[in-house]
Amino acid sequence: MSYTLFFSPGACSFSPHIALRESGLPFALERVDLRTKKTASGDDFLAINPKGYVPALRLPTGEVITEGPAIVQWIADQAPEKGLAFTPGTLDRARVQEWLTYVGTELHKSFSPLFDRAATEEVKTVAKNRIAARFAYVNGQLEGREFLVGGRFTVADGYLYTVLSWTAFVGIDLAQWPALESFRARVHERPSVQEARAAEHPKA
Repeated sequence: MSYTLFFSPGACSFSPHIALRESGLPFALERVDLRTKKTASGDDFLAINPKGYVPALRLPTGEVITEGPAIVQWIADQAPEKGLAFTPGTLDRARVQEWLTYVGTELHKSFSPLFDRAATEEVKTVAKNRIAARFAYVNGQLEGREFLVGGRFTVADGYLYTVLSWTAFVGIDLAQWPALESFRARVHERPSVQEARAAEHPKA
């Protein structure tokens, strides 16, 4: 039995997509049209996730988990040998959760005005300034490190990479944060990321 990840290309669902490929768990992809709230197979996505947004992960039991940080921690715990979130109860596990929370609340949500067509330039400037301040913090934390926690790739890195990938679409140049730019380039080369990109953006 396998999992089903409900996703939309370019969305934050890319983070659990990376996690699934890192985990080795069997899964299928189901694309969601976020405007019509229909899945590629014609199902009503609101019946799957009443919140109306991706990601959503359907378990082999039929249960559905929503919210990216919860999903990636679940995935990590189903493949503990991969070390994607460390053992529950350890400090490194708390650090992964700390980073997932920071990326979700301080970075991910700060991008929302930049994708809002109704947002004024003033609002977007405020958002970019907020993002820049947070990027400066993360850049400092990554100096001299390959990854965020424990010297190895975790689901927190996959989430941070996903958010960093949005900078190319909103006019933010990562070159001003060298450690962040290096991190993005390093994670980009992981097989899981390349495979996920190919699956979400198949060539015509």
